Amino acid sequence: CAGGTIDITVHEIQENHHLKELHKATGGGWGGNRVDENFTHFLKEIFDDGVWDEYVKNHPTELQHMLYSFSLQKCSASREAVYIHCYYNLTRVANSKKDISHFFKNAKGAVWCDGMIMITYEKMKSFFDYSIKNIICALREILDKPEIAKVKYILLVGGFASSVILRDAISQAFGEKYHIFCPLEVQVAVAKGAVLFGVNPDIVASRVSAWTYGLAVTQEFDATIHDFRKKRVSKADGYTYSVDIFKKLVGIGDTVNINEVAHYYFHPTEPDQTSVHFSFHGTEKQDALYVDEEEIERLGSCIVPMPDTTLGKKLKLKLDIKFGLTEFKATCTDVTSNESQTVMIDFLSV
Repeated sequence: CAGGTIDITVHEIQENHHLKELHKATGGGWGGNRVDENFTHFLKEIFDDGVWDEYVKNHPTELQHMLYSFSLQKCSASREAVYIHCYYNLTRVANSKKDISHFFKNAKGAVWCDGMIMITYEKMKSFFDYSIKNIICALREILDKPEIAKVKYILLVGGFASSVILRDAISQAFGEKYHIFCPLEVQVAVAKGAVLFGVNPDIVASRVSAWTYGLAVTQEFDATIHDFRKKRVSKADGYTYSVDIFKKLVGIGDTVNINEVAHYYFHPTEPDQTSVHFSFHGTEKQDALYVDEEEIERLGSCIVPMPDTTLGKKLKLKLDIKFGLTEFKATCTDVTSNESQTVMIDFLSV
């Protein structure tokens, strides 16, 4: 749980203390930044008559100080009203219109207290409504799946998890069925986890693919399946084939063992071909027919030389795919000449 996003992962601790991912990483933009947006929208409603807009435009540095103060308060462990310091320029701009206390006459959940803005605990909770609703909905959607039935614990980490409002909401929604834990140093826990993973990356035994990955290949043309615009004819032997076919390597939701290598074999399309182009693609769709469909991204490519064309179409090309936790490594080799090229695809960049 962080400022920008909420990231949800599900792991099973195995007997050797390694982690097996049970569900693809998921989440959304429901972090602390959304709470900040609701807070600033509330202040804009209070300081109407152009006051807030003028303040935001002319005093951005001071505004950041106010938002930082609020960010500390929103992550408080207290269930009491919070007090936000009203900085000099906001007070000055407001008083130029009317006495600043008058702006709070119709404000629900906020009171002017001699240089401070007092926000009731109930109002503070309302700033979290959107985030909490989406977090709980996402958790329920995952936890209701049969393959997640073994889950017993929910662990909250990250700066946003320090908020008692969030912790109370998660406990109320899931506390009867699951044990809910939150370390004292919620932000440090994330850093420690990163360090431990850096020291021992093998601690994660498998992951669940968040995308479908594949590569562009050719396939014998079938008029009942393929688009005629993709049809090509070999000048050497008249062989008709379709280009840009999406060959799936890993599907979304598939479990991939870390550092396990998968082997694939291909042959040239043309008998006099002196190189082959491997192009890798990814999508959040379950599958695709062509690599240039909508919602498919090109992730990387490499060209493998094939200097010896003696074998023609019988020449063998070997593709080794090694999946890591944050990337996969593709090594493409001409078996005859032993020429090879390697490309790394970073999961974190897609």
